[in-house]
Amino acid sequence: MSDAIQVKQLRKEFKSASSRSGLKGAFRDLLTRNYKVVPAVNDINFTVKKGEMVAYIGENGAGKSTTIKMLTGILEPTAGEITVNGMNPHKEREKFTQTIGVVFGQRSQLWWDIAVQESFRLLKKVYKVTDEQYNDHMEHVIKTLDIGPLLDKPVRKLSLGQRMRCELAAALIHNPPLLFLDEPTIGLDVLVKMKIREFLKEINEKYNTTILLTTHDLGDIEALCERVIMLDEGQIIYDGELQSLKDNWAEEKQIHFQFIEPIALKELQSLALPFTANWVYDEKSQTYIALLKEEGDHISQLVSAVVSHFKIKDIKIHETSIEEIVRNIYEEGTV
Repeated sequence: MSDAIQVKQLRKEFKSASSRSGLKGAFRDLLTRNYKVVPAVNDINFTVKKGEMVAYIGENGAGKSTTIKMLTGILEPTAGEITVNGMNPHKEREKFTQTIGVVFGQRSQLWWDIAVQESFRLLKKVYKVTDEQYNDHMEHVIKTLDIGPLLDKPVRKLSLGQRMRCELAAALIHNPPLLFLDEPTIGLDVLVKMKIREFLKEINEKYNTTILLTTHDLGDIEALCERVIMLDEGQIIYDGELQSLKDNWAEEKQIHFQFIEPIALKELQSLALPFTANWVYDEKSQTYIALLKEEGDHISQLVSAVVSHFKIKDIKIHETSIEEIVRNIYEEGTV
C-alpha cells in the first residue's frame, strides 16, 4: 500500500506585527513596525497510506487548518516537503486539484443564489467529468446522502445540515481518491452526523478513498478513524492507533451495579477476587460502583463473582471517553 500523503519537516511561519506601548510607541509604530515570526506548523513529519481514514486533531490554534491549507495547495510552506497523490500541491495546482476533494465546515463551495443541481453542473464542468461518469457516480451519492429533494432549492434556503450534505456531495463529483474534511459536522444534529459518518465509511470501503479528518467532534473520530495524529502548538505529540491512546490513557473503568435486595458495601468488598477492585456507593442513584483497571478478563471475573452471590437488577459499564482522554493529554502537555 503506497502513501497518499508524505510530509517531511513541514514548517509554516507567519509574520506578526507587535505594537509598542504608550503614546510614544504608537508614533514610532507609524514610522517603523516591529515584527515577530510565529511558527504555526513546526517541522512536522507524517505519512498517510492510501485508503486510510486518519483523524488530525488539536486545540484551536494548534496548526490543523494551516496544515490542511498547505496539503491542498492553498498555502505555500515556509520550509519542508509535501507530496500528495504523487504531486507537489502548490507547484502542480491545476493537475493536483483534480485528485482531491475538500470540505471546509465553515466555507461553502456551492453558489449561494442558485439551485444545488446548478452548482453541481458547474463543478462537473470545472472537473471535466463526463455525463456518463457523473450519472453513474452521483446517482449513488445523491441517494445515499438523501439530497434528491434538495437539488432544485437555492443553497441559501437550505438548513445547515442540508447544506453540509450537499457540500459533501459537491466535493465528490469527480470521485477523488483523497478527501480532506475540515470540521464537516460542525453544528449538525445527531441524525445528520450519523448519515454523514455512514456515507464516509461506505465510500472508503467502496472506492478505497483516503480521508484526512480534522474535527472537534470526537464522536466522529471514534466512529470513523483507527489512527489519530494529535497536534499541539504546531508540533505532533501523538501519531498512532486510537485504541493505543485509549489503552495508555484511559482511567479506571466503572462497573455500576444495582441490586434487587439491599446489601452492605462491606459484603462487596469482601468478595474473593485475584485482583483489586475499589468499591464506592453512590447514594443518589443507589448504585454500587466498582473501579478497576481493565486487564485481561477482570471485568468478566468481577461480574461473575457478583452475580453468583447477589441478585442483580441492572449493570452498566462506563469507560473513559476519547474526549476525556484528549482533555487529559492537553492538561498534562505530553503523551
